[in-house]
Amino acid sequence: MNDSRLFEHINELAEEEEQLFAKAGDGSGLSQADIERLEEIKVELDQGYDLLHQRHARLAAGLDPAEAELRPPDVVEHYQQ
Repeated sequence: MNDSRLFEHINELAEEEEQLFAKAGDGSGLSQADIERLEEIKVELDQGYDLLHQRHARLAAGLDPAEAELRPPDVVEHYQQ
C-alpha cells in the first residue's frame, strides 16, 4: 500500500469513527455492534499509523518503504510508552 492509499484509508476510518462518536453524542447511544466497531477502528488506525511511521523511517534510512509490513494488533496495541 502506498502512502496516498494509506492516508486515504486512515481518513476513511477517522470519518467512520467521527460518525459513531456523533451518534453517541446525540443521546441515542451506541449499540454493542457500534462499540465493537469503534474498538476495531481504533486498532486499524493504530496499525495504519504504525505502517506509515515504518514507511517513513525506512525511507529516511535509505531502505525501501514498500518492505514495511502491517503489524498485528497485539503488537501495535501493546507498545511501551
